[in-house]
Amino acid sequence: MKIGEARVGSAWTIGAILASLVVVVPTIVIFSSLLRSSDGVWTHLVETRLPVYASNTALLALGVSALAGVVGVVTAWILATYRFPGSRFLGWAQLLPLSVPAYLSAYTLADLLQFSGPVQTWIRGCFDLTAGEYWFPQIRSIGGAIVVLSFALYPYVYFAARVAFLEQSRAVLEAGRMLGRGPLATFLLVGLPLARPAIVGGLMLVLMETVADFGAVDHLAVDTFATGIYRTRFALESPVGASQLSAVLLSALFLLLGLEWLLRRGRRYHRTGSRCYRETGIAMGRFRSTLAVILCSFPVLVGFALPAGRLAQLAIEQGDRRDRGMLASLAIETAGLGGMAAVVAVVLALVIGYAMRLRKGPVTSIPAGIARAGYAIPGPVIAIGLLIPLVWLDHTINDAWRGVFGDGWRPGLVLTGSVLAMLIGYQTRFLAVSLSLVQAGWSRVHRNLDDAARSLGSGTGRILFQVHLPLLKRSLIAAGLLVFVDVAKELPMTLMLRPFNFDTLAVRVYELASDERLGEASTAALLIVLVGIVPVILLAGQVRDRRESGAEDRSR
Repeated sequence: MKIGEARVGSAWTIGAILASLVVVVPTIVIFSSLLRSSDGVWTHLVETRLPVYASNTALLALGVSALAGVVGVVTAWILATYRFPGSRFLGWAQLLPLSVPAYLSAYTLADLLQFSGPVQTWIRGCFDLTAGEYWFPQIRSIGGAIVVLSFALYPYVYFAARVAFLEQSRAVLEAGRMLGRGPLATFLLVGLPLARPAIVGGLMLVLMETVADFGAVDHLAVDTFATGIYRTRFALESPVGASQLSAVLLSALFLLLGLEWLLRRGRRYHRTGSRCYRETGIAMGRFRSTLAVILCSFPVLVGFALPAGRLAQLAIEQGDRRDRGMLASLAIETAGLGGMAAVVAVVLALVIGYAMRLRKGPVTSIPAGIARAGYAIPGPVIAIGLLIPLVWLDHTINDAWRGVFGDGWRPGLVLTGSVLAMLIGYQTRFLAVSLSLVQAGWSRVHRNLDDAARSLGSGTGRILFQVHLPLLKRSLIAAGLLVFVDVAKELPMTLMLRPFNFDTLAVRVYELASDERLGEASTAALLIVLVGIVPVILLAGQVRDRRESGAEDRSR
């Protein structure tokens, strides 16, 4: 029996290693491009565009991280520490900007704030001004991109920081107040340092999303590595040059992640006392309550209400009504693609997670770490890293077929000519999302259940299907839904890996918005926003579960 279980455990380990190849292969391909010739494209990029891509990407990443960090941390502290009218609603409303992809925020805010938009038109009409007689901030600039991305991505920092603030020991905070520290000093000297790991984790997500963004920066006329990779691949028709650009970006990201790990290594953060959760917030006076409502409402207004409201208005007034059948077809294709990607991601996460449960050690933890690292790779980089090996595989398949069956009929582009390339690319980036939720679910399944099932003669496969899967049901559903939503919103990877005559809602919106036809694009964009509400509900539920579990702990 032990020999059989060891063989089964080895099979799950091999499965985990194979699953991690979806991240390993494109990474190896990207870095191997440094050894190939780009026929002068790389030299041209270094002399002309690379400094612009590097400086804009760095400035954008720093600006978005700083602004999103401040907004996320401040709102999290206010809503976790204080009680005022509307605080309960604003607590979960801070997550609403997650339902609006950054490129949709860029489209709508640019439409509202550009020279011919309603805001500047109203200013000129109200004050009888003409062009050149007044100053107005330029939305299509790196400053505008920083603002748009910051208010679209700050919920990552908010969610991580708020959970950390809620879990902090009341005794530590009260000790700070007893030592004469005011609210601001308590926040800066006690609350903020204790929440540092969570805040840095949220900032790293913001940083990775910023570097990976294509649609927003492209629409706002900011040249970054993401736009440069896309244009090098398709405008300059140089896969090698695009791969070399991707290698530079990937090296910088991995260096940054390694630096953050080194700074975090050796530091320990502990809770003191059993009463970790705060029972109620501190009541605020009328003036401070009004100020808190304004501070916590403004990010929701910019990140969600304005984009979603503008899209709803355009959909009602100028929506894409000419071919509803086409829009329904796009919605079905998007849902089908997202559903397939979600199922594959959940299955791969189960394989990796179960291998780690059966066999601890580097042989299983390394594949899991590799799979989680895929989220740090931008979509355009993944697409470039996959196109080269998949094209080679397609040609190999056709050559082998011709050698065996002759030239009568060939299978064609099996991978790059179908949705298979897209499904593989989605796993490379979004497997980390699924794996995190599945592992979190497994952490709540006590190992005594495994031992009891084995004592009754159950094998590893039977334990998984009859014991673990029923207990993991909520985690699996949440993982699948989040991957589904991420796929529905994904733009650059879909643009680069999609086969001919295959579009999604995101691609439709991008094509129309690029032609300044936002009114027609608004209908499909609004559908994407409605789908994006799903992660908001799931994340709000996690905060609620933490509060309820904290209440149960206090009642014992």
